[in-house]
Amino acid sequence: MGLHRPVLRAAAPALVLAGVSVVAWAAWLGWDQRQEVRADGSVSGPYEAWQVAGLAATLLAAVCCAAARGHSAAAVAGTTVGLTLAAYVDWSGEASGLFMVGVVLVMAGSFVASAVVTAVVSALTDTLGRDRPLTR
Repeated sequence: MGLHRPVLRAAAPALVLAGVSVVAWAAWLGWDQRQEVRADGSVSGPYEAWQVAGLAATLLAAVCCAAARGHSAAAVAGTTVGLTLAAYVDWSGEASGLFMVGVVLVMAGSFVASAVVTAVVSALTDTLGRDRPLTR
């Protein structure tokens, strides 16, 4: 039983970030499933730019918090897994099978974006932490 507690403690931040990512996807993108047909016949959507920006801002805050607390790997892994899962579930009803291209792009993009943000936040946290005197 004692072996499971350290494993759960190590996995908890990644599971939380994955959950936050899935919930954020559902809140920002999950409810809008209709494509817009313009007067010229072109099709756009189903997501508006403000929805994607809202999702990005929400996840930026979550990744920054996790990275600042020293959970860099969990921030990258949790966000990537959560967004990939959400995209797969949301888009899997598409008949042509091309939805997997989008899912792979979401996976790659979320991995790279969360890794860059985590690296920057970790570097800033390390730099600012070294400059401050220790107080108790």
